[in-house]
Amino acid sequence: MNITLMSIIYTTLIMGTLITLTSSHWLLMWAGLELSMLSIIPILMNKTNPRSTEAATKYFLTQATASMMLLLSIIMTMVYSGQWSIIYSNNQVITLILSLSLIMKLGLAPFHFWVMEVTQGTPLLQGMILLTWQKIAPLTILIQIFPTINLPLIMTSALLSTLLGGWGGLNQTQLRKIMAYSSISHMGWMMVIINFNPSTSLFNLIIYIMLTVSLFITFYMNNNLTTLSLSHVWSTAPPIIIIILMNLLSLGGLPPLTGFSPKWVIIQELVKNNNIITPTTMTIMALLNLYFYMRLMYSTTLTLFPSTNNSKTKWYFNNNKMSTILSPLTIMSTMTLPLTPLLITLN
Repeated sequence: MNITLMSIIYTTLIMGTLITLTSSHWLLMWAGLELSMLSIIPILMNKTNPRSTEAATKYFLTQATASMMLLLSIIMTMVYSGQWSIIYSNNQVITLILSLSLIMKLGLAPFHFWVMEVTQGTPLLQGMILLTWQKIAPLTILIQIFPTINLPLIMTSALLSTLLGGWGGLNQTQLRKIMAYSSISHMGWMMVIINFNPSTSLFNLIIYIMLTVSLFITFYMNNNLTTLSLSHVWSTAPPIIIIILMNLLSLGGLPPLTGFSPKWVIIQELVKNNNIITPTTMTIMALLNLYFYMRLMYSTTLTLFPSTNNSKTKWYFNNNKMSTILSPLTIMSTMTLPLTPLLITLN
């Protein structure tokens, strides 16, 4: 695919999300989602092979179904209220259909099955876009309509996503599938707090995007696709594997890394609203994610045999620029926990 065509496609992808972010008209928001969906399909199929074609097809069918449900809820809102702008509707049928469509677009449980298959069938950078940029627009719509969303549905989906996101990643050896299950789990944390404090949900999204982008870039630079290939990085570039492991532990929410801060704020907000059982349950479920991240750490760094072979330490003699490129992103994604009280004060 030539540069001009790719530039048009990526511009359309960005513009579609920006249209959704800046619109208060339902049809414009729907059109922005459609632009974003249609532009990412050729991106997913950049390297044409049967697996990428299958992934793009699954993505299109799922997102088209969600878009159809969203358009149905928009038309019903217009018939019910007589206007196209975002209003807080009390019609339970409309809010149910609207919530279901956005849950499907975000890949939350029980509509999460497409996330792993699509992510595994695409290259690393395309998977990164799918798990980060494509989450922004649907989550923004949910934040705008949070007073009217179907709360029991959202809470049930959030708890299921946290459970399945941790449980499903336990037996995975493919890094892209591990990141997909991690995305499902983090979406659950964002959904559980969205009705109580939407700004905290947005804060969680920003932290999640920083961590995910950092990991995917590191995987791409080292061509890591499986846990076995990840273990080979230690013998050639220990600083890179340390960056990966710190980001993985931060993504799992291990204090005192940055990934702990959104979970800390979410738990605090839920407790303030006299909701004790939900944060306790989600914290226990989050240990599943932390477990398979710790298992990656064990298999890649703590099972090496002693060696005096000079090739094991050749990174000392090479000017490895990857650590320099990733250093700002790594610092933000692992060492900004002290800034969390500032967010609590602002809220």
